[in-house]
Amino acid sequence: MAGVTLAGVSKDYGAIKVIRDVSLSINQGEFVVFVGPSGCGKSTLLRMVAGFEGITGGDVLIGGNRVNDMAARDRGVAMVFQNYALYPHMTARENMAFGLKNIGTPKAEVTDRIAKASAILQLEPYLDRKPRQLSGGQRQRVAIGRAIMREPDVFLFDEPLSNLDAALRVSMRTEIAKLHHRLGATMIYVTHDQTEAMTMADRIVVLRAGQIEQVGAPIELYERPTNAFVAGFLGAPRINLVPATVAELDGENVALACPGDARVSAKVRVGSARVGDKVTLGLRPEILTPTDEGSLTGTVDVVEQLGSLQLVYATLADGTSIVSELRGGAAPAIGSVARFAIGSGTRHVFDGDQSSITRFPGEAS
Repeated sequence: MAGVTLAGVSKDYGAIKVIRDVSLSINQGEFVVFVGPSGCGKSTLLRMVAGFEGITGGDVLIGGNRVNDMAARDRGVAMVFQNYALYPHMTARENMAFGLKNIGTPKAEVTDRIAKASAILQLEPYLDRKPRQLSGGQRQRVAIGRAIMREPDVFLFDEPLSNLDAALRVSMRTEIAKLHHRLGATMIYVTHDQTEAMTMADRIVVLRAGQIEQVGAPIELYERPTNAFVAGFLGAPRINLVPATVAELDGENVALACPGDARVSAKVRVGSARVGDKVTLGLRPEILTPTDEGSLTGTVDVVEQLGSLQLVYATLADGTSIVSELRGGAAPAIGSVARFAIGSGTRHVFDGDQSSITRFPGEAS
């Protein structure tokens, strides 16, 4: 296994800059997820590591070796694609063996590797079936098995679960996480699904417009986002972003004037705000609850029943949409005016540039 380093990597298509001076170190054995909206450059970045895309500037290093000019087959990587890329006329066994046979690997070694890979992925009953006889999840496991057969230094996954239904996605992301722990392999995984990123990654790399917005452990990015974009991208339901004005300021303590004459207290870094500044208040749905004692007021639009949890969607006086969580009790009626209380938890504050100015617990002022 090997680590991966991106040093000032860029990718241009003529005048269009797709990747902009990206630098990142991925440790040996780490599971790193590239996440971001469509068009942010995450798949392009992965393909640059794989050797399927040329590099305009910077360096890609795998295991400390510069691979910019090295062919994809010589980089020690194996890639799993979104569309499985299986040969329809071959059995699962033949698909898994194809690459090794092409490079002249001895038959006994190919057989041994198939046995090991199929045992890891529980594919033994399906090895003599062709792709059309397999479910979507089984096909994806064959594609992963083919990657395991190569015994690569780095596994690359390009949105491998996006063609599966919701239940299969949950099952397969668990399987991939288990696979990582079994193999201890370096894995880079691309997805637009923040739930996959949060549940699978050692570290998440959030990309926007070809640049890294933030890198960190899932809980770090969730609890301490560097800006409103990261805060809004991670978390389901999304964080509530409410326009506000700094009404009072005393050191790190601020009072924010919010829609409907509501006043909300929060903490910001000393010197990061002034009275009169336009800011954005970020409230995770789990700390917002419909109750008679609430400070925010809105008209209820939708109530989603999710068993023990209800999601209450509402619109504030200025038209801002919010969502809150209710565990137990009756939800307010659709069309009614309800109040929403802010419970314990971080009250994020973002300045006019949407950068976080929140004073987090334990952080120096």
